[in-house]
Amino acid sequence: MAFRPRSPSRKGPPVPFAPRVRPRGRVLLLAAALLGLVLGLLPAAPAAAAASAPPSPGAAAAAAETFRNPLNTGPDPFMTHWNGNYYLTTTQGGSIRMWRSPSLGTLATADPITVWTDSDPSRNRNIWAPEFYRFGDRWYLYYTADDGVDDHHRLYVLESERDDPAGPYRFKAKLAPPNHADDFAIDAGILQLGGRLYLAYSGINRYQHNGINIAPMSDPYTVSGDAVAFDAAGGCPEVREGPEFLYRNGRVWMTYSTCDTGKPDYQVWMMSMPLGADPLVPGNWRQHQGPVFSRADDRGVFGPGHHAFFRSPDGTEDWIVYHAKTTSVNTYSNRTTRAQKFTWRADGSPDFGRPLAMGATQDLPSGDPGSGNYWINDDGRSSGPGGVTYTGSWNSGTGCATQCFWSDDHWSDRTGATATFSFTGTRISLLSVKDTGNGYAAVSIDGGPEERVDFHGPIRVGEAVQYTSPRLAHGSHTLRVRVMGQHNSQSTASFVSIDRAEVYVN
Repeated sequence: MAFRPRSPSRKGPPVPFAPRVRPRGRVLLLAAALLGLVLGLLPAAPAAAAASAPPSPGAAAAAAETFRNPLNTGPDPFMTHWNGNYYLTTTQGGSIRMWRSPSLGTLATADPITVWTDSDPSRNRNIWAPEFYRFGDRWYLYYTADDGVDDHHRLYVLESERDDPAGPYRFKAKLAPPNHADDFAIDAGILQLGGRLYLAYSGINRYQHNGINIAPMSDPYTVSGDAVAFDAAGGCPEVREGPEFLYRNGRVWMTYSTCDTGKPDYQVWMMSMPLGADPLVPGNWRQHQGPVFSRADDRGVFGPGHHAFFRSPDGTEDWIVYHAKTTSVNTYSNRTTRAQKFTWRADGSPDFGRPLAMGATQDLPSGDPGSGNYWINDDGRSSGPGGVTYTGSWNSGTGCATQCFWSDDHWSDRTGATATFSFTGTRISLLSVKDTGNGYAAVSIDGGPEERVDFHGPIRVGEAVQYTSPRLAHGSHTLRVRVMGQHNSQSTASFVSIDRAEVYVN
């Protein structure tokens, strides 16, 4: 049986530094500006003085109803909308954290709520994939944890002390089917069918070390019978994990992720059966051939999977939340949480489409009150009030393609060079390229104390969250990034990359 190390702390092998092969210097800046004048896409001002005019009222209104990914820097997301708020969990490793926000657009800067830590050494390490469901007037939070040894992962459930997804929670039970009483198990998902509950999870079976199993439950915290193994297809031999369920058009749809989550080919597959059938009979499930959600190289999206589903606030739209990467390197790092709407085909099956590029601007879910967030690109264009100016020597170009917002960025290794974003709001996040040749930047807000930020990464990834400001009084502010000309011992150079700023107004 295949064994798959899956700890988020483990990374794939680093790749040698490959400098970005892009023209540098003023020649490219002038060429880009002239091209922009021809195409009507770029401002005529050189990068050293780039700034955008305030958007029209229509553009500002549109920005208030849109958002861009990522929603969180963690993997293995689960989310629901309840009582006026979105609630999101992702894998954090040493605890279970939850983010709560009235708008999808502000989840990324919501303050985390730690809803669970554990002093029991048998289950307080490598806490993965929390999911939470409401049964009656209590919430049940399912997760997997171990004692520091990956193969000791087991499933557990917590019960809330009141009717609140954010808890507080108390430990309720270990979940172990009798025929797998002490076997590796991860990624619990709850199937609700015909007034009964079933535990679906990834664990040892005769098909995979990480295979899909389903067991009956007598209540939200008690497994009442043996688990049944499923020979789920997946396009690769090693993994079937993260089962999730949709109920529509007379069928229940079970989606699950396949392949090692570190691979760029991590993807989502699907099975379905009639709503009235017995889910513990494998023959009742029909396998849908081929992945239903997979990598999109042309959009810079790799390894999309470990997903969940949620409804828009008004209940009219279906959404998928998932993690993916901006690198094709086999690595467990850089898995960030993203969301997008999906639809349904004429034959009744879900149509997840293709994963969108990281920074793609999307409409907020129907009924979302709006966030007012807007972006500022590195060339000064903006969907809201503000822009960016540069001092010193900077290079710019489109060589980073799908790894950058609008396929362009600025970069410099010249000590003292600065990039200053002006914005109106309460918070700002800077997203840009982490690379093996990047170094330190000194970042400050409104001319205040500088904070050293390391832009280096062991592999090259795009649109990484480099810095998020503290909460500010609503108004006009500046974010300055100063190149320090220094780097850590693992880096090969001292470049700092400027790409997208996301501005929050609430």
